[in-house]
Amino acid sequence: MDSTENSKNFIEQIIDRDLADGKCETVITRFPPEPNGYLHIGHAKSILLNYGLAKKYGGKFHFRFDDTNPTKEREEFVDSIEEDVRWLGADWGDCLYFASDYFDDMYEAAVKLIKKGKAYVSDLTADEIREYRGTLTEPGKKDPYSDRSIEENLDLFERMKNGEFEDGSKVLRARIDMASSNINMRDPVIYRVAHMSHHRTGDAWCIYPMYDFAHPIEDAVEGVTHSICTLEFEDHRPLYDWVVTELGYKDGPDGIPRQIEFAKMYLTNVVTGKRYIKKLVEDGTVDGWDDPRLVSIAALRRRGYTPESIQNFVELCGISKANSSVDNAMLEYCIREDLKMKRPRMMAVLDPVKVVIDNYPEGQQEELTVENNLENPELGSRTVPFSREIYIERDDFMEEPPKKYFRMFPGNEVRLMNAYFVKCTGCEKDENGNITLIHCTYDPDSRGGNSPDGRKVKGTIHWVSAAHAKQVTVRLYENIVDEEKGVYNEDGSLNLNPNSLTVLKNCMVEPSLAAVKPGESFQFVRQGFFVADTKDSREGEPVFNRIVALKSSFRLPS
Repeated sequence: MDSTENSKNFIEQIIDRDLADGKCETVITRFPPEPNGYLHIGHAKSILLNYGLAKKYGGKFHFRFDDTNPTKEREEFVDSIEEDVRWLGADWGDCLYFASDYFDDMYEAAVKLIKKGKAYVSDLTADEIREYRGTLTEPGKKDPYSDRSIEENLDLFERMKNGEFEDGSKVLRARIDMASSNINMRDPVIYRVAHMSHHRTGDAWCIYPMYDFAHPIEDAVEGVTHSICTLEFEDHRPLYDWVVTELGYKDGPDGIPRQIEFAKMYLTNVVTGKRYIKKLVEDGTVDGWDDPRLVSIAALRRRGYTPESIQNFVELCGISKANSSVDNAMLEYCIREDLKMKRPRMMAVLDPVKVVIDNYPEGQQEELTVENNLENPELGSRTVPFSREIYIERDDFMEEPPKKYFRMFPGNEVRLMNAYFVKCTGCEKDENGNITLIHCTYDPDSRGGNSPDGRKVKGTIHWVSAAHAKQVTVRLYENIVDEEKGVYNEDGSLNLNPNSLTVLKNCMVEPSLAAVKPGESFQFVRQGFFVADTKDSREGEPVFNRIVALKSSFRLPS
């Protein structure tokens, strides 16, 4: 095996062998979400893996909704999933499909199995089926209805389709092996009665196929060669192979289509379960499936994450057969790395206190040239207004500072970023002792932040001109669960972090930030990366979400 072969993941090695052995000529992969909720970061791995493989091998990528369960499926979820897949950069071309496209094929496939003596109608209830199924250590018992004739089964199944029976009163089971060591092969249910309206087919059907029956048929009909899924489906693979083999789509388990399993991506201290997120939405704890505190793809997009950052994250996680957990800090590392050279560094004061430069001429203002990103000169520069009154961060001033505090305090000289040296001369307070105004003087010869006599200052602080500043709302996010106490309480409920959202309504930013469009992102000097919210921003009134702070202790393993 050469070094190129060694560098490929195990799925790529399987595909290489299948191509070499002539099992397929064109690689066709698929992403098959059920439209019963919003996709999360774990789905991104599957999307990018399947699309990436199709692209790498010059094949096709199929995007298919497995809409076989109308109980929980909605058009809202279909639309959101389409948007997520498109945003991540996966191009399905004209290969958009729905499982419901194949309901006729699936019905005929079930009839074929009945005629072969491989399926039968059962009157057992769901509880009875579980009881007859046996356990991991005990074989199952024969279904008392399994001896029905082929003619009787065909008649009952047609009457099931025609709506003659109530929900739960009858099911169609595959006839495989009730003594199988694999519990999934013990005559699994492949059709059930469900008088429910479907979001695409309406009331045309009152029986619906089970996923384990529908999915292999969909793959086979579409010509999918490699059906890549997560490890929990490994025990279902024999059933997948049984379905496509018995229906004549392939001769045996080694044929095409073939199912391949890989490990899911687990993030530490995050909530991905649809049941939990649904409750958070319904309780009003979050403002929707796209709340930036969640890790749904829609939430990450609204938070300001980029497709490139998620692609890099998935690549760093790798593809394996072993389950493992990934620190959420690595996801934050990826967005930080992606944005730091691409976004301008703007000045925003989140907790403002006013500074008056007493010796600066009243009524005067000037335009200062500021580099947009010192690490990337290609982003150019901009002009920022400066005037006698400015805002600085409240924690950039202390009346009685500790040692090694190099920011503003009485008698100390600091640099206003890209502007002037200023020396603090004192401050004013309200009756509660809170600082309300700071007084300074400036050195007019230090324009640009450099002194002509070569004197040094140790502190540099950012600012915005009070006369020109735009007041905006800023949202600061923390993990929605308390990381120190764990994600779940003893009763299984979420251990919510009461400080997961902080809303600051009196932030002052450079005037140019008032005109940004929803979705535009920036680095706020010393504060982190921020994005104009796509949901709540209005023209001239942006709301900024913090994407991620500037620093983290996370480091990639060497």
